[in-house]
Amino acid sequence: MHIDWSFLLSALGLAFIIEGIPYFVFSERMPRILISIIERGPRQLRILGLIAMIFGLLLISFGQSLTDL
Repeated sequence: MHIDWSFLLSALGLAFIIEGIPYFVFSERMPRILISIIERGPRQLRILGLIAMIFGLLLISFGQSLTDL
């Protein structure tokens, strides 16, 4: 198995950029949003994480289908 480090680092960099956008754009509201996330129970956080992973997989799948055209 060959690892394409350039692709992996590019994907990681893109993930950091996407994660940083809400903190940059909504910097005044982020403390309240983070507190509301902390106040949720473990079950709700798992569901939120699962939804995020499914959405990510769908985006990857959609992106791959665009390259097959």
